[in-house]
Amino acid sequence: MSALETHHLRLAMLPLSDSAPLVVAADQGFFAEEGLDVELRVESSWAAVRDAIQLEQVEAAHLLPLMPLAATLGLDGRPTPMLSALTLNLNGNAISLSRPLFEHMCRLLPEAAAHPQRRAEALARVIAARREAGLEPLRLASVHPFSSHRYLLRAWLDAAGIDPDRDVELRVVPPPLMADQVEAGWIDGYCVGAPWNDLGVERGVAVVACEGYAIWHNAGEKVLGVREQWAERHPNTHHALLRALIRAGHWLDADAEHRLAACRMLIDGGYLALPHSVVEAELHARFVAGEGRDAQRDIHFARFNAQHPWRTHTLWFAAQLHRWGHFDDEIRLREAVERCVRPDIYRAAAHSLGIATARAELCSLGEHAEPHHIDADDGTVLLLGADSLLAGGRFDPSAPFPASRVQKP
Repeated sequence: MSALETHHLRLAMLPLSDSAPLVVAADQGFFAEEGLDVELRVESSWAAVRDAIQLEQVEAAHLLPLMPLAATLGLDGRPTPMLSALTLNLNGNAISLSRPLFEHMCRLLPEAAAHPQRRAEALARVIAARREAGLEPLRLASVHPFSSHRYLLRAWLDAAGIDPDRDVELRVVPPPLMADQVEAGWIDGYCVGAPWNDLGVERGVAVVACEGYAIWHNAGEKVLGVREQWAERHPNTHHALLRALIRAGHWLDADAEHRLAACRMLIDGGYLALPHSVVEAELHARFVAGEGRDAQRDIHFARFNAQHPWRTHTLWFAAQLHRWGHFDDEIRLREAVERCVRPDIYRAAAHSLGIATARAELCSLGEHAEPHHIDADDGTVLLLGADSLLAGGRFDPSAPFPASRVQKP
């Protein structure tokens, strides 16, 4: 291995179940074995994580998959070219609604109680009833203006004929505050990652209305992000960082005991100040549910080729930016995705660990309801998870931008 340009790194993260690869890499010595001295910094919100990496207070960060693209395009007002060469996990988020709202939905459409696929329809009925009664729009929160959660929430609402810009009020709330704000009546629901949906359920203030998996099977949920300039100046250190986190992801998916140990690391290390039952619900309990469909819905850190940074995933989010009128320039969107998402850097790190990677540059979305195989670059095959989209939708990464989009008033 070539000499590292620097050994000390600061990594920003949010208190979430899918920060586990960072915590495991530190606890199990993977960072140290790669010659790295890593300081993990827990931030309070995605805006704080964004500021930390853009202002060079940290070298790398646990990020939402759209954040490197948004930063590169300057959508938050501070253009900062960034890149990601590693997906940290698939799945893990969900849409939760306040218990009173859910009960109202079930009164208007009783089937919604037992059939999650009817819940958006039930919500539409509540919205119509509230409008007729002259009540204020429902307030639904996501974690960041440019988050996977925001666009998955929009997709779920839109599929039921709910206009997310006119029929509801969309807000931004940091993940740890979601359950508190629902309990206080400041919001009526939210889309957030684990373990914060489970906390709302355990406290009896919220009901999970729809898992993110039902909207997009095996969506990329978090990535490792670095500033482009830093990566160019520190290629060997970046390579070592990727190796450590790749190893951590494989360790997490190796067996159930590792998942349980990771829960203890997150809690005992002070990263998640929550009951064990809340943290274990998503990170461990589902992992041991078996090899049926429940197992496919789990958070995946390495299984199903989870770590590959698919440009297709970022293109889907870019298409949502365009579809909802949040960024109009298709050419710049395409160019930014090519610049930000770097499977070539991932392949180099994976190959150095003897891990085969996908031969294809793009993957399918909406074509497979079950796990499927693709060709690897070493002549073998890789297993990918199901990639179904809500309502049987399909996404063509070669033509990601629809001919028509929402016209803003």
